[in-house]
Amino acid sequence: MVKLAIDMMGGDDAPGIVLEAVEKAVNDFKDLEIILFGDSSQCTLEHERVEVRHCTESITMDDEPVRAIKRKKDSSMARMAEAVKSGEADGCVSAGNTGALMSAGLFIVGRIKGVERPALVVTLPTVSGKGFVFMDVGANADAKAEHLLQYAQLGNIYAQKIRGIAEPSVSLLNIGTEAAKGNSLTKKAYRLMEDQHDFNFTGNVEAKGLMNDAADVVVTDGYTGNMILKNLEGVAKAMGKMFKSTLLSSFKNKLAALILRKDLNGLMSKMDYAEYGGSVLLGLNGTVVKAHGSSSAKAFYSAIRQAKIAGEQEIVKTMKETVGTDNE
Repeated sequence: MVKLAIDMMGGDDAPGIVLEAVEKAVNDFKDLEIILFGDSSQCTLEHERVEVRHCTESITMDDEPVRAIKRKKDSSMARMAEAVKSGEADGCVSAGNTGALMSAGLFIVGRIKGVERPALVVTLPTVSGKGFVFMDVGANADAKAEHLLQYAQLGNIYAQKIRGIAEPSVSLLNIGTEAAKGNSLTKKAYRLMEDQHDFNFTGNVEAKGLMNDAADVVVTDGYTGNMILKNLEGVAKAMGKMFKSTLLSSFKNKLAALILRKDLNGLMSKMDYAEYGGSVLLGLNGTVVKAHGSSSAKAFYSAIRQAKIAGEQEIVKTMKETVGTDNE
């Protein structure tokens, strides 16, 4: 049985989409228990494997992250994180304030001993539909080469345990594929990754190859990763609008769209972040999943499923044994 703590109040459309996603999750997974944290008066869900714990505070998108976590002790996000810290819950999920959730992860759940910088990881779509693991997408704007090496180790475990890839290919994002390319950070990180035997390092990868299945895991610093992530999201939305505009531009195109509807839906699902769940803060003493602030019930459900798999696969335990120093 996996038990997850859920922030009922986080996100643009909470608690509605959260409750819808939780209801589907507990009905689909008979080995899942949920603790919902939030305003109990707004909870319309009753289920034998769902417990509701009333919170008198909530953290908004406008709150300053660190201050909110330290001052709003009875917020749904802080109490959710406390449940993970105490070991009562295997992991937690929130669509709330990203900075506050990262602060809750760092200051409440805590880092794995030996992990210098936790990283925010996300699974992004590729043309084949397989997807790739990308990190760091914003947990740390600045990074050292040693941090990128740890990201690679964490990402390798994530790809194995969560995505079911036996021997993931791990690459370093750079401005060229040659080993000598890049700045001082990427050059040093390349040497460190090349000299280890913990994962299958396949060299540098350029940004243009990300969605062409260039690697199973791609590592970069949080500043670059966040810009790449937002650029891909923006391009995907822009292409969707252009596609729709073209298909509705004439009667002939509308007929073609009707004929190709099934294929077009399949294409759009490959580009839909909702299929992959949320971002995961790796390197902590528990599983912390960040769902998109504007998540639909489908996307939040995927984030719950992602956290459940992490609990089943004991991903945190593996990271402690592989990357951490608890057992040294």
